Amino acid sequence: MPRIIHTVDDVSHDLHECIEMLSTGFDPEDEDSLKNASLAMRRLVNDRSFLADLLIEQLKENHRGGGQESGYGPQAIVLSPNMGSFFLRANIWPSEDEACVRASGAKAFVYGVPHDHNFSFLTAGYFGPGYLSDYHEYDYEDVAGFRGEQAGLRFVERSALSEGRMMLYRAHRDVHAQLPPDRLSVSLNIMHVDPAKGWWDQYGFDLDSNAVTGILNPTSTECFLRCAIGIGTEEALDFAEWVGTSHPSDRLRLASYEAWCGLLDKAGQDALWRRAEQSGNRLIAAEAALQRAAL
Repeated sequence: MPRIIHTVDDVSHDLHECIEMLSTGFDPEDEDSLKNASLAMRRLVNDRSFLADLLIEQLKENHRGGGQESGYGPQAIVLSPNMGSFFLRANIWPSEDEACVRASGAKAFVYGVPHDHNFSFLTAGYFGPGYLSDYHEYDYEDVAGFRGEQAGLRFVERSALSEGRMMLYRAHRDVHAQLPPDRLSVSLNIMHVDPAKGWWDQYGFDLDSNAVTGILNPTSTECFLRCAIGIGTEEALDFAEWVGTSHPSDRLRLASYEAWCGLLDKAGQDALWRRAEQSGNRLIAAEAALQRAAL
């Protein structure tokens, strides 16, 4: 499960002071950096009014915005710009009795969706009893990521991100299935930023079967790839050929096959997936077998 961080401090500081304290960067794998970040987080949690003050100010100024983009969404509130190695965020966790959960469903708030993360982040309960999580661990290196693959999840415990509790979620290790809190809650996050992490997959899981359900973090590159191949020009097909056989990302190689299949009849699809089965790649071969079975 996520690493529990015990940091005791009575000082409080506001958001700007927190960002300033983190100006040296955030590296969750460096103990000195983690210690500094946890102290900065503790002092921000100790400021019991900063978030309400910020939200009220935004609501007051909203009519002046003219519909312009902001960093504020219905659940995630971005508290800082990307500072190179981190950014700050607050998350609102409604209870299942809230109208937004009844209207949109629990999955809109990632409740009941077991998943890992392809980045590390430091989190703390800021307000309310906190969401519950069933925590598991697994070995990312042993998983190829195809649907139905046994993930080897190991259950650790069920616990809540209660007010003041601080945890480090470790990329590609900690898996959790979140459950709604008893009443409205808020968490604060220091998110680690690493551009390379976009090429690492984030998985969904089924706890009953202990299996991977799919990849949860498609990228804009994958979307553009599917559009480009879908156009169906000779150049697009040459590009699909290169990506499918040579691209260093397994995910993009699989996406190229899927997009290419959209241009073929059933016999052509079967032939392409048969070829993909012989790619020598665990993810692509397994997904190709599933696709041929569906045909």
